[in-house]
Amino acid sequence: MSQSNTLICRNFIDDLDKAIGNVQAESIYILTDDNTKRLCLPKLLQSSKLQACHIISIASGDANKNIDSAVEIWKYLSQNKATRKSLMINLGGGVVTDMGGFVASTFKRGISYINISTSLLGAVDAATGGKTGINFLGFKNEIGTFAPAKSVLIDVDFFRTLDAANIRSGYAEMVKHALIDTREEWKRILAFDLENINFDELKNLLVSNIQIKERIVEQDPKEEGIRKALNLGHTFGHALESLSYRTNKPVLHGYAVIWGLLCELYLSHIKLNFPKEDIIKLNYLIKEYYGQFHFDCNQYDELLELMTHDKKNESEAINFTLLADIGDVRINQTATKDDIFECFDFLRDGQ
Repeated sequence: MSQSNTLICRNFIDDLDKAIGNVQAESIYILTDDNTKRLCLPKLLQSSKLQACHIISIASGDANKNIDSAVEIWKYLSQNKATRKSLMINLGGGVVTDMGGFVASTFKRGISYINISTSLLGAVDAATGGKTGINFLGFKNEIGTFAPAKSVLIDVDFFRTLDAANIRSGYAEMVKHALIDTREEWKRILAFDLENINFDELKNLLVSNIQIKERIVEQDPKEEGIRKALNLGHTFGHALESLSYRTNKPVLHGYAVIWGLLCELYLSHIKLNFPKEDIIKLNYLIKEYYGQFHFDCNQYDELLELMTHDKKNESEAINFTLLADIGDVRINQTATKDDIFECFDFLRDGQ
């Protein structure tokens, strides 16, 4: 991909060696989790540039994207003599790239890092765009930095290790990118067959999908304006995801996002007359592949409280990104408590 630090690899080891060579690090530290250490690390270690690297491994899962894990990684770096000229390679999905980027961007006021995304969700969401973060006090990505990776490498072959649920979780973020882009992209994404994954086709979709995000990030790296378009679905979605962890029924991030998209497109219809037929298409997709988010009206106030704590808010009002149509993004939108509760009703009844 041109003018970008993101590369969808054709020859993974050659591309990796080149990315490492561009940094010229004194020492290299690879961050993995339980799964990527077993399934993906052996492929990396074929690189002659990684024969003397340090391996750091954390427990997998979003529940481990916290300050305790960050402290353990900082401690390892310090005890193993990492310097400001060290390089960190984050090998994993969104948890590893979010947390690895955060640790790298804060250790000794910042060391270089490379993200190698091993999940579809990580490739289209956490790995690109320069946001890093950890969860704190039950809130998603409450602590973090803006600190772009030196390179982001995406090898679609890694996605063959994913189960159907994790493919669908990543696909949800691709749906969001299509909605904020063009009706043509929206049709392309909806036409993708989630029952029989064609990885060559997925690679082609990824190229255009990641470019949508990177075009927006390039215009607004610190999320002061148009980058808020990328938050579509996330104000509701993060609240649903946080509630799922509070109730010990955790859902994958992409599932929470796609349910959040349904809520925010419905809110877009109420406030901006977003086309009802596109909501119907999304709802059909959700019924087919994502199922229901189970909650009841007694939890509405708790969800609202989670939404008011969302870091995207700039005042006491809850901040939404909405759509007047596919690709017609309206940032800095607000809604009443009644509007929000109506969206919760729609999510429960519409399913």
